[in-house]
Amino acid sequence: MSDITLPSPESDQPQPGAIEITKTARARSGGRAARHAARSAKLSDAMRPIRPGMSGGTYNPLTEAEVLRIHRTALRALEEIGLADAPPSGVEILTKAGAIQGSDGRIRFPPALVEDMMAKACRDMTLFGRDASNDLFLSGTRVHYGTAGAAVNVVDVEGRKYRDSTVQDIHDAARIVDQLDNIHFLQRPMVARDIADNLEMDLNTVYACCAGTTKHVGTSFTEPAYVPEALEMLHMIAGGEDAWRARPFVSNSNCFVVPPMKFATDACKVMEACIEGGMPVLLLSAGQAGATAPAPIAGAIVQAVAECMAGVVYVNAMSPGYPAIFGTWPFVSDLRTGAMSGGSGEQALLTAGCAQMHRFYGLPGGAAAGIADAKLPDMQAGWEQMCSNVMAGLSGLNMVYEAAGMHASLLGFCLESLILGDDLIGQAMRCVRGIEVTDDTMALETMRATCIGGPGHYLGSDQTLSLMETDYVYPAIANRMSPKEWEEKNRPDLITQATRRKEAILANRAAARFAPDIDAAIRARFRIHLPA
Repeated sequence: MSDITLPSPESDQPQPGAIEITKTARARSGGRAARHAARSAKLSDAMRPIRPGMSGGTYNPLTEAEVLRIHRTALRALEEIGLADAPPSGVEILTKAGAIQGSDGRIRFPPALVEDMMAKACRDMTLFGRDASNDLFLSGTRVHYGTAGAAVNVVDVEGRKYRDSTVQDIHDAARIVDQLDNIHFLQRPMVARDIADNLEMDLNTVYACCAGTTKHVGTSFTEPAYVPEALEMLHMIAGGEDAWRARPFVSNSNCFVVPPMKFATDACKVMEACIEGGMPVLLLSAGQAGATAPAPIAGAIVQAVAECMAGVVYVNAMSPGYPAIFGTWPFVSDLRTGAMSGGSGEQALLTAGCAQMHRFYGLPGGAAAGIADAKLPDMQAGWEQMCSNVMAGLSGLNMVYEAAGMHASLLGFCLESLILGDDLIGQAMRCVRGIEVTDDTMALETMRATCIGGPGHYLGSDQTLSLMETDYVYPAIANRMSPKEWEEKNRPDLITQATRRKEAILANRAAARFAPDIDAAIRARFRIHLPA
């Protein structure tokens, strides 16, 4: 056939330069209605082309020798430099385990102690959701994407401006995450700036997140004294302390260090309280290369690894094998100004290098990716978010934090960008899945049947149709229309489409909201700012 055309995914009208499916192929495929019906039918998890926890690890920015050099240098840093400012409780915990407090007050760590505690550390852990279908299994190179951060602003895409973030915004973000297949967990992405009291802010953040999603939630606490009240609320949500401890569905994001090489005294006490309360912890080291971490990418990784290894010693001296995530989160500076540059290629490399160190230790690991320096969800945001998200996934990072919605180098969070991030991460996860090479996928027999006495194209082949939904990922918001069809449909705009989906999700009450009696009991005990 000489003059052949391929219909667009949304239209049966031929488009120039493409391939026309023969009548036989159309009959076999069932036509446009059948294709749409197939796409709208929900596949089982086993059949989906992408799903949480797919294994990455095919990208290695470091050689094996370089990984060993970074490890050994981090051990030297802990032994020779150590960490300052441990709280008295931490000094007692660490020195009883074998760490040494010098006359300068710094805690130094003998390599044998570090390696012993690393051997005791939890290697396979589950981050539970309130709904068991949302459980995340952290081991090996299984990859999960989610939100995080402490943005103080919300991006108003319609007005192209920033405003203070509120507890309602946090709840709205949770409700949206709950509906997005490719956002696997919710770590609090914003600060509730409309709540002045820090205790009320922390408690309302927990409430707003858990009332918005049944996926795993991460949060932080301003002071250690606030942890018991948060745990009391979580026991009420879970149905009692025993139920909570069996399936803790909230983890503590804990900045236990203040880089370079100092413990954060209050955060360490928060960590101790969370461990006593059965809450998993993220050991978060967030130095900034060129400012609070060495400027070379390798040096920033060394410091982050050293600080997180100190955290592993701390945690396992308290409770051997306790569920903790090795959270090397070094960021990058624009060395011209000293400002953070989370959307840079250097950040993507830094995160991937940290992921490779997590794999070397065999510990559940987390780091930051998907941050945009761009102020709005535009082309700059797209390349910045995609670059680091893909590299993080390919490197096998277990927990990819800040993967969607984050702008202005962590200062602004955008709900529309969160929705667009679901599409973006879907494509990143398809990269993580990689290429399956088998006798069937190499398709020699399909080629033979097509080329010798066949139609000369693969559009209607049984293999093509069988793989349409199980091997290929399609965007929910982004469009693949031809220019002609785009014009005919009034030139749909990406941001407008994202806003419509946001409004559709937020028009409905969250499915994660608590039963009326539980909600009433929580409101009687705590001052909840969200309307009932």
